[in-house]
Amino acid sequence: MKFNSSILRPRAVAAAAAGLGLAASAAIALPAAAADAEFSKSEVASVKSAVAESAPVGSSWYTDPATNKVVMTVDETVSDSEISRVKGAAAEKTSQGDQAVTVKHVKGEFTPLIGAGDAIYGGGSRCSLGFNVKVGGADAFLTAGHCGNAVSDWYADSGNSEFLGSTDGSSFPGDDYALVRYDSSVSKEGGFTAGEASVGQSVTRDGSTTGVHTGTVTALDATVRYAEGTVSGLIQTDVCAEPGDSGGALYSGSTALGLTSGGSGDCTSGGQTFFQPVTEALSAYGATIY
Repeated sequence: MKFNSSILRPRAVAAAAAGLGLAASAAIALPAAAADAEFSKSEVASVKSAVAESAPVGSSWYTDPATNKVVMTVDETVSDSEISRVKGAAAEKTSQGDQAVTVKHVKGEFTPLIGAGDAIYGGGSRCSLGFNVKVGGADAFLTAGHCGNAVSDWYADSGNSEFLGSTDGSSFPGDDYALVRYDSSVSKEGGFTAGEASVGQSVTRDGSTTGVHTGTVTALDATVRYAEGTVSGLIQTDVCAEPGDSGGALYSGSTALGLTSGGSGDCTSGGQTFFQPVTEALSAYGATIY
């Protein structure tokens, strides 16, 4: 995002198994129940609860309605023993519960994407402006809660000479949103309306480190366990992001969808990212996006 004395706006308005060749005189058939176990919604809910209770830092999870299973993604810090512990906990909840957990692996480490560079600055940290909003007629903007927790006063430049405003509220962990009230003479542009994301939706992310990148929503109501805490109810995507992109906008066309929370990987190798739904943040602060 670029700032000047007259415009402040979201910039984008303007995953080895080795193949085994086996030869044998006789084949052994696996029990069908073991290969094709099916689970009720209540069983899957119990399994998801077990995952939530036992999942280690560096993991995320959501329920895939297409398979009626819990998908748990783990980063490179998660060990095989930790994965086994989660599956064991799931098996205690319901018969064959371990089969109700699908495990995927991603490169890197799940972290909130705060950084130090250019965009919105404060306290030695850098994040990204998400969306401009109105609260009781006053101008404000949304960013990530882990950014709001870390910074009280925000500036448009790394030298802290152009004051933007102060953090008025933040929620992290649990959620990941913050509200900053403007106290500056810069003009603020809008052009968005708030909406809800859907699986398979094409989306765009804008952040101060990596700029504009596109991708697809891969899951809703996802939970991620960072070292700093657990955040739930997130939009999961395959859009890349890097440190400093936190708080930046996720949108589809002119529909505002979310605020960048964190993820793994980078914009060279790709990754998995998580976004705080913007509608929840708006509701929390009684704000209206523009």
